[in-house]
Amino acid sequence: MSTEQTLSGPDFSAGIAFDALPEGSPLLGHAGDEAVLLVRLGDRVSAVGATCTHYSGPLAEGLVVDGTVRCPWHHACFDLKTGAALRAPALNAIPVYDVAIEAGLVRVLGKRAEQPAPKRAGDPASLVIVGAGAAGNAAAEALRGAGYAGSLTMIGAEDSVPVDRPNLSKDYLAGKAPEEWIPLRGADFYAEKDIVLRTGTRVTAIDVAGRAVALSDGSAVPFERLLLATGAEPVRLAVPGADLPHVHTLRTLADSRALIARAAGAKRAVVVGASFIGLEVAAALRERGLEVHVVAPGGRPLEKVLGPEVGDFVKALHEEHGVVFHLGRIPQSISAESVKLSDGSVLEAGLVAVGIGVRPVTGLAETSGLTVDKGVLVDERLETSAPGIYAAGDVARWKDARTGERLRVEHWVVAERMGRAAALAMLGERTPFDAVPFFWSAHYDVTISYVGHAEAWDRIDLHGSLAARDATVAYRREGKTLAVATIGRDRTSLEAEAAFERNDVAALAELGLTR
Repeated sequence: MSTEQTLSGPDFSAGIAFDALPEGSPLLGHAGDEAVLLVRLGDRVSAVGATCTHYSGPLAEGLVVDGTVRCPWHHACFDLKTGAALRAPALNAIPVYDVAIEAGLVRVLGKRAEQPAPKRAGDPASLVIVGAGAAGNAAAEALRGAGYAGSLTMIGAEDSVPVDRPNLSKDYLAGKAPEEWIPLRGADFYAEKDIVLRTGTRVTAIDVAGRAVALSDGSAVPFERLLLATGAEPVRLAVPGADLPHVHTLRTLADSRALIARAAGAKRAVVVGASFIGLEVAAALRERGLEVHVVAPGGRPLEKVLGPEVGDFVKALHEEHGVVFHLGRIPQSISAESVKLSDGSVLEAGLVAVGIGVRPVTGLAETSGLTVDKGVLVDERLETSAPGIYAAGDVARWKDARTGERLRVEHWVVAERMGRAAALAMLGERTPFDAVPFFWSAHYDVTISYVGHAEAWDRIDLHGSLAARDATVAYRREGKTLAVATIGRDRTSLEAEAAFERNDVAALAELGLTR
C-alpha cells in the first residue's frame, strides 16, 4: 500500500547543523523530492527513508532503539545503517542515503544502492517450508535475504500466493482496499528469488527418517531441514444449517471473496462470535451498508483478552455504528433466511459469518511423530522434537523468555517474526526466539495495539480515557505487568514493547505501567 507524501521539514541536501540534531530522536526533512529521516547516535548520523514499507506509517513518529527505527503503527523495525527490515510486518527495506559531515554541517547526498547478501557456504543443500502463510513466507524471504543459495521449496494448501491475511477482515472486506494490495508478493518475486512455490498443494506425510515430504499430487520433495508452518483453521459451527452456502468463515483470500460476493446481495448479516475476527467482519460489513447483528455467548465482546473496560468500550463503539448485539446467546439452528438463537428468538440473515476461534493444524505433526501439546512443541530455537524440523506461526507452542510459560499466539506479526527466526535457526544461528508478542485490531477508525501476553491477570490499570480514544491499559499479575493495550497512544505502545524486551521495570514505571 502507498499514500501520497507531503514533504516537510528542512532540506537536508542543503545541509543542517550537526548540533541541531537531537540525540537518538528522528528528525523529519527531505532530500530533493523524497522524505528523509536523520538520526544522530553519538558522532554518527544516519539518513533513511521516512516512510514504513508496510502500510506507509510515519517513521518520524516512531522510536529509535539500539540502532534501529520502529514504526508507530504496526511495530515494523528497520536497521539505521542498512535500511534492512529486521522485524515484521515490513518485508522491504527502507532507502539509505549517504551523509557528509563537514565543518559542523550535515548534508544528505545520494541514495545508496542496495547490496545483496553474499552467498553463503556450508548451508543445508535443501530446505522445505510446509505452509505459505505469514510464517512460511517470512521464512522463505529471510532465507534468501540471508544469502541462502540452496534448494528452497514452499508448499501451500491455498490456491493463491501468500497474502496479507489481516487485510482480509479489514479494508479489503470493507471495500476500501483493492485486491492488488492483497498478495504479499507477485508470483514473479518467487521465481526471481528461486523459491519454488507450490500452491493448492497439501503435504500428506513427512518421512522424518527419509527426509522427504509426500504431496497430495503423489510426488515427493526431499529436504535436509524443514519448517512446519501449517497455521490454524477456523472452528466450525456444529448446529443444523451450518453447512448452508450463505454461512461463511474467514481465513483465506477465497473466503474473503466469498463474503464480499454474498454481501453484495444481502441486506442483513448475522456474525456469530464477538472475537477480533468476528468484530472486524462486523465493522467491514457495516461499512458496506449491511445491517449487522452479533451473537455471542459471553456478556461482553473481547472480555477474556482485553478485560471488561475495553470490552464495554468496543461494544459501545460498534453500537455507535449500528451493530446490534445479542449476548449471552448462541445459534441453535440456521435456515436459508434466518438464525434461531438459544433463547428462541429468530434473526433474519442473508449472510452468516462465523468467527468463533481457530485451532492449530497439528495433524501432520502428530502423524509424523512430533511432540504435540496444544500445538507443536518447540525449543528456544523453534526446533521440534525431531532434529532438523522446526515449527513457527500459529501451530507452534514455545516457552516465553519473560514468564517461562508456554505460549501459542495466533497473531500475524508474531507468526512472521517466528518465521524469520526459524529460518535463521535452520541456517545454524543459535539466537533464541524471544520476540515480545504484538498485534493490532482495527474497528472503524479506532485501532487497538497490544504488546506482551496476558492469559490471566489479577489487576487492570487504566490510564487516560477510553471514551476519548486516548488510553493505556496495563494487564498485571502478582505485581508484574504482562501486557499493555493502547488506543491513540502509538508511541507508548512502542516504548512498552522496548521495555518488555529489556525486562526493564524502571522504564515501565516511567510509563506509569507498574502501579
